[in-house]
Amino acid sequence: MDYDVVVVGGGPVGLFLAGELRLGGAARVLVVERLAEPDETIKAGGINTAGGVALYRRGMLPDLAAAWERNRWRMRAFLGDRGPDAPRTPPKFAGHFAGIMMRGDLFDDSDPAFTDIGPADGVGLGIPQIELERILGARAERLGVEVRRGVELTGFDTDEDGEDREGGEDGEDREGGVVVHLADGARIRSGWLVGCDGGRSTVRKLAGFGFPGTEPEITGYQAVVEMTGGERLGKGWNTTDVGTYVNGPFPGRILTVEFDGPPADRSAPITAEELQAALRRVSGVDEVTIHEVHSSTRFTDNARQADGYRRGRVLLAGDAAHVHSPFGGQGLNLGLGDAMNLGWKLAAVVRGDADESLLDSYTAERHPVGAWVLDWTRAQIAVMRPDRHARALRRVVTDLALTTTGTTYLVKQISGVRQRYELPGAHPLTGHSAPDLELSDGTRLGDHLHAGRAVLLDLADDPKLRARAEGYGDRVDVLTAACPARPELTALLVRPDGFVAWAANGTDGTDGNYRSDDDLDDVLARWFVAS
Repeated sequence: MDYDVVVVGGGPVGLFLAGELRLGGAARVLVVERLAEPDETIKAGGINTAGGVALYRRGMLPDLAAAWERNRWRMRAFLGDRGPDAPRTPPKFAGHFAGIMMRGDLFDDSDPAFTDIGPADGVGLGIPQIELERILGARAERLGVEVRRGVELTGFDTDEDGEDREGGEDGEDREGGVVVHLADGARIRSGWLVGCDGGRSTVRKLAGFGFPGTEPEITGYQAVVEMTGGERLGKGWNTTDVGTYVNGPFPGRILTVEFDGPPADRSAPITAEELQAALRRVSGVDEVTIHEVHSSTRFTDNARQADGYRRGRVLLAGDAAHVHSPFGGQGLNLGLGDAMNLGWKLAAVVRGDADESLLDSYTAERHPVGAWVLDWTRAQIAVMRPDRHARALRRVVTDLALTTTGTTYLVKQISGVRQRYELPGAHPLTGHSAPDLELSDGTRLGDHLHAGRAVLLDLADDPKLRARAEGYGDRVDVLTAACPARPELTALLVRPDGFVAWAANGTDGTDGNYRSDDDLDDVLARWFVAS
């Protein structure tokens, strides 16, 4: 093989996944990206708590903090910053549901879902996607990932069926894997192929994944412009008889939504006249004039999800696996979660330390999360429609949102802290993102996940427990420390992606306590192969 894994798509998800693969021990990882330079078109404006925690667990918190500092002026509308003395720490959250903004004074951060999140909470808010892509690109380079830009995938063939995919040549002698065909004529032999090439994924189409979902009903624009008459526009999110528009959170950034069906051609150039007409229609402000467009994009609420995330040696992640409207800022975070989940598993298979069946857990765990996000965005579309029934529903949802219970519920969904994988085990932490425990040696649990390995955390100084991990070599790090703030916990097994695979309270199983060694052997064997 020329490479262990070829990743198609050099956006944040593809770059993060490539880094995870190298961190997990895949020796030869290639990213091919169609664009010659990073796309600076305005896209996602930040990552949520779950996305920030994932990057923090890989040691990127200083990079995120520096990016936030560079871009904090973008958050002025959220922070109430009207002068030079802007707050220098991120807010705990910033978000909306269908344009209904959450109020910080109604957010109950004592909710158990927000316990022990750690220092990454809120640090990704206000960081433009292009900044995140640069951070992840630099990390991938440090880890030894090869990135080829300006190169497009045109086809591939696999050894599962010998079938050509748009330009492959049958009958080639292959020892398992995929032969990737690029537009420059190169042919690359790889063990695995991962499509991170966006909502119109070539990999997904050529591999034959089903992509069911719901049809779009809106045309949306997001842009950064130079305009006059903008002082007549409402600030922030605004709902009108025609649709919805956004003015802010930084000067010149606009967004419009009209329920007139999808655009005839999403890829056609966007003109200042087109944006101006849409903004005037939705806002009702005829005096606003757009003179220059710095960045712009169209979007719809097309909501679709691949029927599975793996077909043989071809996998999908990010928008290649699921598309939806941008409302609530879930898409980028969903893709980062895909990469975090898939990276260590595929790397283990590449190393020969796990059977290919381990990859079945990728779809089993991430597909339900993607399905939930699609429904979350569909619900927002239902509340944003301009008809009388939807507007009546919006008033009810607004009333509920402007309560402590309602705000806290919505923030839990927006932030991603509600995610849980259905893993076997009775402990309430099992399947959840691990709490970022503050340990007696001054470190936090997240500090010990930078290397991308699992951690067996012994909080009771139990040599019998530690002995259970013998034989797992460099796949499971064993850490002994105390956690005074959580005296009920005696042990945690945290997977490389930061999710709890097993946990224990107590050591003897009496009085309803969990035994520290009850099913640990089975759990270790399920996720890791002993040497």
